[in-house]
Amino acid sequence: MDYDVIIIGGGVGGLTLGLTLSREGIRTLVVEKDPKGGLVYKGELLQPKSLQILDKLNVLDPLLPNSYQLDRIHTFEVELKEGDRPQTLCHSRLNYNLLPTKYNHARMAPHEKIRALLMESAERYPHFEMWKPAVFERMEDRGNVKAAYIKKGKEVFEITARVVIGAEGRLSKVRKAMEVSLHSMQYNHHFLTVTFPRPPSLTEATIFAARNHFVGLFPLPDQQVRSVYMIEPGRYKEMRKAGLEPVFQAYYDFMPEMKGYVDQIQKWKEIQLMIPIRHNTSHYVDNGSAILGDAAHSVHPMAGEGMNMAIQDADILGELLIWMKERDQWGKEQLDWYERVRKPRSEFISGLSHQSALVYSFSSRPWQKVRMRALRYLEQDPRLHFKHLLNISGMGMWKMNLLDWPRHMGFPPGQTKRYRMGEEEMERRFFTEKDDYPWRTK
Repeated sequence: MDYDVIIIGGGVGGLTLGLTLSREGIRTLVVEKDPKGGLVYKGELLQPKSLQILDKLNVLDPLLPNSYQLDRIHTFEVELKEGDRPQTLCHSRLNYNLLPTKYNHARMAPHEKIRALLMESAERYPHFEMWKPAVFERMEDRGNVKAAYIKKGKEVFEITARVVIGAEGRLSKVRKAMEVSLHSMQYNHHFLTVTFPRPPSLTEATIFAARNHFVGLFPLPDQQVRSVYMIEPGRYKEMRKAGLEPVFQAYYDFMPEMKGYVDQIQKWKEIQLMIPIRHNTSHYVDNGSAILGDAAHSVHPMAGEGMNMAIQDADILGELLIWMKERDQWGKEQLDWYERVRKPRSEFISGLSHQSALVYSFSSRPWQKVRMRALRYLEQDPRLHFKHLLNISGMGMWKMNLLDWPRHMGFPPGQTKRYRMGEEEMERRFFTEKDDYPWRTK
């Protein structure tokens, strides 16, 4: 046997798993096909649970000077005024600092910087190895080990390991080899995403929504901002033909201070088209193999959860594989623990992201009024506010109940003043070590 674990895919999820394992002396090979990391936009928003995991891996401290702290996310519902500032109809805030934890904020960091820090940390350990560029072709069962065929240069190598992990994204070959079925859906909108210099007044994450348009602005370090602009399917080609001016004007309409900043974009190649896709899979685990991140689940980017879900997958799977190695027990019965913990959580977050997408999928004025009312009471109702924070942060999971839906509309009246949550009650909702790693107590 050549390795204990082979990880196909050297993105943030694969490298988080590789670092977790190699720190504990587990022989790990990471296989990455792209020599430069790819040009497609990947996640940059790190939620509190991901910060906690990176801190455990000693990656958070070097990341801090290369990231931007987000304490709040502001949402403005506006009426656009031609040639004038938009009229604010509703302003709501999501306050991370309500979470009773040291990780009571999110952080924005360039994706490739997160990846580089994980790689740098993993390479310190002698049990970590990476092949890049190299391509996974297929795998076979060999009794109690897996044989993976990896093409490196012109030569194909047969490499054996106890477990093969697919972390190579939506088009995962490992998932296909595991014969995992896939259910996917697309949405009635696309996004344009681009990074450009930000004005000094933009210091917090800000979302502007009108009836027919949506712009998200998320500050990055070095006075940059990552933006997402929602467009109708099919409009991308039309916009490209019209040049960059319509794009600039779209940002001016929402925030006139963008003049002199967004127009520093030089060419359309800097702007990427994002087509939101949601998919869930039938299972994450087979005999001697498993999938994580986008290979297992892909979510709408509205809630910024994709990369965070991959990091959280890697944490649970990594700790489980360490436990399996200590006991020299590598069966599917042990590997199933990963799916038991992560699949319900991932499907829950997938549902939340889907709901967030639907909130902005309809453009009628009555729907906008419903949306504004829901946002207002989400901020004002302590229970709703904490529930939403808890769920998107990854620190816990508290499902909506039948009473929460009328609360979003302000019923019964006065509810926001009657109910308060103390820190102890909030902390009881956090995932415990037993929740994250239940096999340790079995």
